[in-house]
Amino acid sequence: MSAIRLLVLGSVRQHGRAHGYQVRNDLEYWGAHEWSNGKPGSIYHALKQMAKQGLLLAHEVAPSTVGGPPRVEYEVTGRGDEEYLALLREALTSYDQKPDVLSAALGLMVDLPRAEVVELLGRRIAAIERWRASVLEYYDPARGPGQFQHIGEIMNFWLHSADGGAEWTRGLIARIESGAYSFAGEGAPFVGVLGEGEANPYATGEHHPGDRR
Repeated sequence: MSAIRLLVLGSVRQHGRAHGYQVRNDLEYWGAHEWSNGKPGSIYHALKQMAKQGLLLAHEVAPSTVGGPPRVEYEVTGRGDEEYLALLREALTSYDQKPDVLSAALGLMVDLPRAEVVELLGRRIAAIERWRASVLEYYDPARGPGQFQHIGEIMNFWLHSADGGAEWTRGLIARIESGAYSFAGEGAPFVGVLGEGEANPYATGEHHPGDRR
């Protein structure tokens, strides 16, 4: 799964309609340029590709004043909304997602109902436990990594990763069940995007507000 696909859909969905620079600004505001492949080229490519796939609807809203292409705003379609929610659910459930995909899902999980997020995270723990059990079919923790020479360190790492992942997920479930955060259907939806013209306090590099891609 692509973290960029999930992040871009999440950004456009929160805006209702957004142009490429807004989405780019949002992802940088979220720090995605640091923990994912959220680079400008990837963002614009994802917008255009998902528009071709029918997940986003492209609106040409203003002609260029400098001879370039018209400004385009994107809107999530019904298919795009289904895709977004499916990606979000998969990212919260799968135990073997890359860190950037899981990070994106955590930042967007409040778009789902609280009870559903708890259920998805419970499935994540079950998947981790099944994977751990499969490792134990070959690896005996009591004998330690040395039973397979240095290669045993790989399986030892897998077990520790499984245990740490399950423990962290249980903690997250406990926090959510105790009432932390505001999820879908619990009042006004969380707004984590920047408004039109709002300065990004975490912006890096040279940005061009007139960007019309």
